[in-house]
Amino acid sequence: MNLLPVVATGGTVGAGVALLIRELLPPQPALGPALKRSAPATLTVPEPELDREEVWGRWLLARLERLPSVRVPTTNLALLGQGPGQFMLKKTALAALGLFCPVIATIPWIIAGVGLPFYVPAAVGLIVAALLFITPDLAVRDQARRAREEFAHALSAYLDLVALKRAADAGPAEALEKAAEVGQGWPFLYLQSALRRARLEKIPPYQALTELSAQYELPVLDDVADIMRGSATDGAAVYKALRARTAALNAELLADQAAEANAASEKMTAPGALLAVLVMLLMAFPAVIRMLTV
Repeated sequence: MNLLPVVATGGTVGAGVALLIRELLPPQPALGPALKRSAPATLTVPEPELDREEVWGRWLLARLERLPSVRVPTTNLALLGQGPGQFMLKKTALAALGLFCPVIATIPWIIAGVGLPFYVPAAVGLIVAALLFITPDLAVRDQARRAREEFAHALSAYLDLVALKRAADAGPAEALEKAAEVGQGWPFLYLQSALRRARLEKIPPYQALTELSAQYELPVLDDVADIMRGSATDGAAVYKALRARTAALNAELLADQAAEANAASEKMTAPGALLAVLVMLLMAFPAVIRMLTV
């Protein structure tokens, strides 16, 4: 028996599973592209050299973007630091893999002498290709949601730092910049780049925060911008407003975490009940067999 088709089928399925797992893992947002995108417009910044995957993906995107079923989540990709070309290349590769896997999987059946109608692998391939084609969209949406949650947690600490700087009689712009320089995570780097751009372009820092919120769909930044907009005169009132917003944000985050934990617990109810039933059946199996054989 020729084992080459079996090995090829196994390798193809394994590669598809590995690529699918890679898409579902939540990566950290890339910081380099974010800093380059946040560079001031007045400076001459050379265009970054695109890698081969991004070039091929943009070539595919230019030819597929007219299709109504092709949607590129540009905002979520920008937040995660991913290029649209790589995103489209992954979608196309997964769809092609799903289209050909059922066809390759029928080779062992053909070798074994079991005949299948040609439309069966074709139909299964189309269904699997359609499912795999939308998998990157779901993965990017989930990764962006987690990134926004992480940004909200970082912003809670940032608000405390800004309140302390403002209570120490620091100016509004100085308080925002000094507080952003304390952190080293990607949310703080986003804040640093936005405030640096505001200083270079001579615009108010709260305007830069508002633009950052609109660019990456970060609504938690809007409250900070609104509070700092009226911080030019009364530092004590701003301190109280910042601390109140921090407390409210922490309460919201704790409520979201509690809801997520409850949802995860409810999902485990059915597997736990099934496991209990299986254990009871295993315990009762010898007694039932003995009663039936007596």
